[in-house]
Amino acid sequence: MKTSWEKDAQDELLARAEKLRPDAPALWGKLNCPRMLTHVTDGLRMAMGSLKVTTKNSPLRFAPIRYLIIYVFPFPKGAPAAPELIARVPGEWEREIAEFKQSFAQLTANSQQTEGKEHPAFGKLSVKDWGVLGYKHLDHHFKQFGV
Repeated sequence: MKTSWEKDAQDELLARAEKLRPDAPALWGKLNCPRMLTHVTDGLRMAMGSLKVTTKNSPLRFAPIRYLIIYVFPFPKGAPAAPELIARVPGEWEREIAEFKQSFAQLTANSQQTEGKEHPAFGKLSVKDWGVLGYKHLDHHFKQFGV
């Protein structure tokens, strides 16, 4: 299982991010590529604790379901996102890519900052959970735009 804490996975995700284009068509979902990029960047900020997201009382908080979603099942296409993670209007493309890279570097430089942090849907997660979920989330959205 890949995790965003592994150097090879980090390099892969950054290389894939470089292939994104603002006019790339989505293979599914409602987001365009710039909105997807702000969404995943804000997800990284949420994981670091710099973007507050309202907690949901969800069945995903129960350990067996949380485990299946994070470690077993693929992300469903078109799954709902926290409003705070889709609220930001994208700015200029190059600035958004730079912000993504900066946020990704900040998060991956210190995996321990996620220890015991609350995810709004999944509840309290371990460092390992955050790493797997982070990789899986980026992979899902990068595939959404063909990279």
